[in-house]
Parts: sequence; structure tokens; C-alpha cells
Amino acid sequence: MWVITQVVKPDRPGTHIDLTMIHGIFVRIAVFAFAIIWSGIAAWSWAEEAPPSVKVLVTYHSLSGNTERMAEAVVDGVKSIPGTEAVLKRVGQVTAEDLFSSDAVVVGSPVYWSNMSGEVKTFFDNWQFKFGVFPEFKMKNKVGAAFATGGQISSGKEITMLTILAAMLGNQMIVVSGGGAFGASATTEGDSPGIDNKELADAKALGRRVADVVKLLKSATSPQAPHLLP
Repeated sequence: MWVITQVVKPDRPGTHIDLTMIHGIFVRIAVFAFAIIWSGIAAWSWAEEAPPSVKVLVTYHSLSGNTERMAEAVVDGVKSIPGTEAVLKRVGQVTAEDLFSSDAVVVGSPVYWSNMSGEVKTFFDNWQFKFGVFPEFKMKNKVGAAFATGGQISSGKEITMLTILAAMLGNQMIVVSGGGAFGASATTEGDSPGIDNKELADAKALGRRVADVVKLLKSATSPQAPHLLP
């Protein structure tokens, strides 16, 4: 409903200026312009400042509980990075959806006879026979990392992590280390029974490194950045 206020100019009889209507028009134009500018600023702010969402699958095999504790510490490290989600599952519980929807996969194993456990090896075998990653290389350019636990200092932890990383490299994944030269590891017998605080800190460092690298890769390949990975 318009309220009309008229002004008659003395030198021009019969000329009326509708001040209220003019004011209303200016207000509408100002509100419309503000809405356009604000929506542009919000869109720019989201594109420039919102961190990319990162999903990391941490999966493991554990009988004694030592590797499970390391896995939980890896998850803590992942979650310490803003904009990340961590999924923790035993290798026998991982589904194709878990695998393919993740940006990174961190695999942990106890050392059995200087190598990964049979359960972890079966997990990798299932990438082909159960999940069908080949020949499309469905894990290509995802980030991979490893951690291991073993009873003795030289029981085969490095070999175990290297064989995990080798399986990932065979799937054209991007492997990273953290918490150690090849990943995080823990010695669970002898002078250091179980998992100590330093080993848990190494596992957290691995989780943080994986999340950081994934965020860097996703930022580099976002629509706002040049496409770097083939």
C-alpha cells in the first residue's frame, strides 16, 4: 500500500513529485544491489576459504590389540586436521564403498614371520578379486600409508610396511611416510612392552601427514586450480 506525499512546485503549478514512491524505489534498488554483492562475496569466500573435505580410511588387523591402538592413534592424527573425516575398520570389515569413497587409505599390520599378516594380504588380494580395482586402477592417485607392530626391534616391521606400500604402488596410489622412514611402527615386547607414548605420537604424526597431503592434492586439483594429476 502506497502512502502518497505530493509536493507542488510554486513556479510550476500542477507539477507533483511523489516523494514516498521515489524513496521506495531507491530502497528496493539498494536492497537488490546489496543482495547481489553479498551473494558474490559469499561465493568467493566459500571458494577461497572453505577447506576441502577429506576422508581417510584407517584399516588394520590386530589380535593382541597393539595394532588396534596404533590405528586409533592414526585416526586421532587425521582428525586433528580441520575438514577431515576418519573411518576406522578392521580389514575384514572394509567394503568397496569404504575403499572407493576414501581419499586416502592407511593400512596397519602386525609382523608375522617378517611380513604382513595373512589377513592384511587377503585384504589387498580382495582389491582385485572382491572389489575389482583392476583394470581401471580405481585407487589411482589416492594417498596410501602404512604402520606396523612387531615384538622385537628387528622383527620385520620395515619389510611389513614396505610390502604394504608396494601393494599400493602397484595400484598407482601416491604413498607417503610419517612418524618414521616408511611409516609409524611400534616394538611391543622386550624393554618396551605394548605401545608407549612415543609410538602413539608417531602414529598420530602419520595420520596428520596423510590428511595434510590429501588436502594439498585436493586443493591443487580443485576447479579453481590447474589440473595437475593425469
